[in-house]
Order: sequence, then structure tokens, then C-alpha cells
Amino acid sequence: MPDQSFDVQRYKTDLRRDWDAAAAGWKKWWPVFERAAQHVSDRLADLAGVKPGSRVLDIATGIGEPAITVARRAGTSGRVIAIDQSAGMLAVAGERAAALGLKNIEFRESDAESLAISERDFDAVTCRWGLMFMPDLNAALTRLRDRLAPGGRLATAVWSTTDKVPMISVGAEAVRQLAGLPILKGALEATGFSDVAIERLNVAYEFESAETFAQFREDVSAPFRALLARQTPELRQKINGAVKEAAHAYAQSDGKIRMNNETILFATHR
Repeated sequence: MPDQSFDVQRYKTDLRRDWDAAAAGWKKWWPVFERAAQHVSDRLADLAGVKPGSRVLDIATGIGEPAITVARRAGTSGRVIAIDQSAGMLAVAGERAAALGLKNIEFRESDAESLAISERDFDAVTCRWGLMFMPDLNAALTRLRDRLAPGGRLATAVWSTTDKVPMISVGAEAVRQLAGLPILKGALEATGFSDVAIERLNVAYEFESAETFAQFREDVSAPFRALLARQTPELRQKINGAVKEAAHAYAQSDGKIRMNNETILFATHR
């Protein structure tokens, strides 16, 4: 159960605002981000058992992943409904799907916890790096399980602990704690999912320089942007300087910044 002193509605309102504000940054940087992350979307589609004709619900889709990857695999006979609470992020996702000519995917603005959609009996539910933002994880998973057809599969990815995800943690001690392995596995089992399988993947991000990485972080990270917004101009400059300095630890001989990040994938079924 969520902490009763925690203002869930305010948290969600702030989160929606922060992601909307970051949408332009995601539009700018998505080729860099997805070049490194595409294999995670591919693997989620594998674990979810997506094939031609599959009906899939993708939650917290952001800029449209793994929804777009799944839609391409489901083909014209399949259908994907992708939801996110940020209209700004959905606009970027819609542009990406339109550029690819995908007709079998529909983006809707919806809170993944309340799940305000009428469709049921999905063959699969997918989510990439979204469950960590849901205050009541058990309630969210229960609703998702109810939307699956009997035997339907759920496949999701969360980031590992912050010490194994420098792309997020470098120079930003105030970034929220991410969902961990024991928490999510226990929540899946508690809400009736069966045979939870777990695997780990590396996500390698590359940036031209420490300065490029710092700009990326400021442009796309909703929590980091919110942190900076609360500071004076002088302190913002110092924080960005600290991010650049910390990023230098990942510099290669050619000056590029290369960061290996661990993500944990879960696959289970109703």
C-alpha cells in the first residue's frame, strides 16, 4: 500500500508537468537514446510473445517504445494501444509512428494506474522503464492482469540499482530511487502473475563529450529538470558542472563518453 502521507495526486500532476516539459528534449535526443535501447524493446516483444495478429497494451509508452517495435511485429492484423499520462510525450510518439507509416497503433492519454480504457483481453502487456513511476505498484499490476486474456503475457523492464545505471545516476544524487528486483518480483507474484522469469541486459549509451552528456541529461530527464528548476542560476551552473566532471570518469581515449547501464527484464503470464 502507498504511504498515506504521500500526496499521490500532486505527485502525478507534477510528474505529468515534468514529462510534458521534457518532451521537446526527447524529440531532439530520441535517435541517440533508441539506438542504444532498441534491443531492449526487441527483447520485450520476444518475452511478450508478440506475433502477427497480437493485441497489445503498452503502458507508460513515453515516446512510443516498445509500442512502435511491438506494432511492427504485430503487423496489419494486430493492434497496439499505447498509453501515457503526458500529452507532450505522446505527441512525439505519434510523430514517430506516422513517419513509419504504422496504422495499427493508437496512442491515448491515460494514467496507467487508473487505466481508463474499455478494451480487455489483450494478448500481451508491455512496459519499458515505466513501472518505477507508479506509487501503488500492486494496484497497477492487478489492473493490468485483469486486462489480459487467459494466458496473456506481461513483459516489462526496469532499471537496476542506481550504481549500475550511470546514465541516470551520474552527478544527480537527488534522482529518485528506482524500482528494484525484489520489489517488482514480489509485486508480480502478489498480484497473481505466474512463473516470473528474470533476465538482465546491458544498455550502452555513447555521447560525443561530457558536455554533450550533460546537455542530454538536462534536456530529457524529468526528475533532473525538476531538480534544476528549484535552484538559483549559480547553483544550476554548479550542478551541471558536477555532472560534466562526473561524466569524465566514463571518457574513452577518443574523448567520447560511453556508459554501460543494467536493465532488468521480467516476463510472466496471467
